[in-house]
Amino acid sequence: MLLEGHEANPKAVVADKAYGSKDIRQRIADMGALAVIPSKSNARIHIPHDAALYAMRNVVERFFCTMKDMRRLATRYEKLSRNFLAMVHLFAIRCWCN
Repeated sequence: MLLEGHEANPKAVVADKAYGSKDIRQRIADMGALAVIPSKSNARIHIPHDAALYAMRNVVERFFCTMKDMRRLATRYEKLSRNFLAMVHLFAIRCWCN
């Protein structure tokens, strides 16, 4: 699962509505992090979340969507991890300059 295997303890975990189950929220709480997950529209009990922090998730989503437009990254031409990471850095610099 996405939450396992990380050494650093995050302060918050931001996810979409599909990850709003009690089990996932409990795992996040056990890690000592804040679950920033909106409730589904048909949920019986609506759990509040930090809307401002959740809105910042959009910035990350747009970054990855734009990154997929760069064919070299989307098809993973670079097989070595250090070369792939270098391409990601170049892409991030390109985005930052624009």
